[in-house]
Amino acid sequence: MSSINVAMIGQGFMGRSHSNAWGQVAKFFKTPAKPVMHTVFGQEAENPQAFADNWGWQNASTDWESVVKDPKIDVVDIVTPNFMHAPPAKAAIAAGKHVACEKPIAGTLAEAREMAEAANKAGVKTAVWFCYRRVPAVALAHQMVKDGLLGDILHVRAQYLQDWADESVPLVWRFKKELAGSGAHGDLNAHIIDMTRFVTGEEITEISGAISETFIKKRKLMTGVSAGNIAAGLQGTEEMGDVTVDDTVLFLARFSGGAVASFEAARQATGNQNRNGFEINGTKGSLKFDFERMNELNYYDATRPRAVQGWTNIMCTHAGDHPYVANWWPDAHLIGYEHCFTNEAYDFLSEIAGETPTVPIPTFEDAYQTQRVLEASALSAAEKHAINMDDVK
Repeated sequence: MSSINVAMIGQGFMGRSHSNAWGQVAKFFKTPAKPVMHTVFGQEAENPQAFADNWGWQNASTDWESVVKDPKIDVVDIVTPNFMHAPPAKAAIAAGKHVACEKPIAGTLAEAREMAEAANKAGVKTAVWFCYRRVPAVALAHQMVKDGLLGDILHVRAQYLQDWADESVPLVWRFKKELAGSGAHGDLNAHIIDMTRFVTGEEITEISGAISETFIKKRKLMTGVSAGNIAAGLQGTEEMGDVTVDDTVLFLARFSGGAVASFEAARQATGNQNRNGFEINGTKGSLKFDFERMNELNYYDATRPRAVQGWTNIMCTHAGDHPYVANWWPDAHLIGYEHCFTNEAYDFLSEIAGETPTVPIPTFEDAYQTQRVLEASALSAAEKHAINMDDVK
């Protein structure tokens, strides 16, 4: 098997998820090339050498520009805060590297457009880590809709609800617009926009009724760096700073096939730790998914006789019938969050090798379309009117 050298730009929570994926993928999948964890970049305060030693990276660096230009590097994987997605991505593309990037693709729509255009012009392979496409249940839902089992799509309801961002959490980068671009909107709505576009196979054409709110307007300034989770181990000073992003954004939408939709993202939805899901209603049936029960997909077959119609709970763990599962464990030996990243690493390696991925890769161009929806709904919330997607470029 040939090898392919990977460099990762950034560390933190996502750095752990990606490091695990690159280290595991060739052990569970028959990859076209074995990924070599060549170099990880981190800021000096993050101690990238310690991160490299722990996760198996061969080298550590505090100079991302030299890393992305290194002729030994084939793939650049970007896991930095959102404002730092575009600079290394564009530099890597200019150097002829394939690029994977965390979501949302960028901090602003303009940066997302520049990244997509640069990648298209250079002809390199790109991927954005919308990891929930790689949940077997979600990939199955995509295939069921594609096969016509739901008929015409009428309604889409999607929500991504978390409750971690209470008053005790200090002013991490996710609460600063200049670093994150937006709050729950870009962090959570980005996922469910991508997921519903992917499952339905349709595009969003109009946004209306958007509302945005920031409940906690000031937070303590933080000390130190995160212990590797979203905000684990962080302490705050007595000095306060302004929160400049949203805590929640809700909006309505129309899809290209005629369906109407609602989206909701929130970080203080008490009791919802990672409730990421959708319900899709069609003329022939419906689907429901909830990531807190990620191995299951609920299906309603409206073509059956009325006397026996009802929701069917599908355990999506059967090798051969459910995507990705053959590479993991026996029936109902459940997989978890980290497996989504390993599944995507496999698909990206397949794409680079010219093979067909298990389900479509969200490229920079694809992620730019999701970023357009984020922008349109932010505009609708600010300007309090409907936004036609044709007007958001």
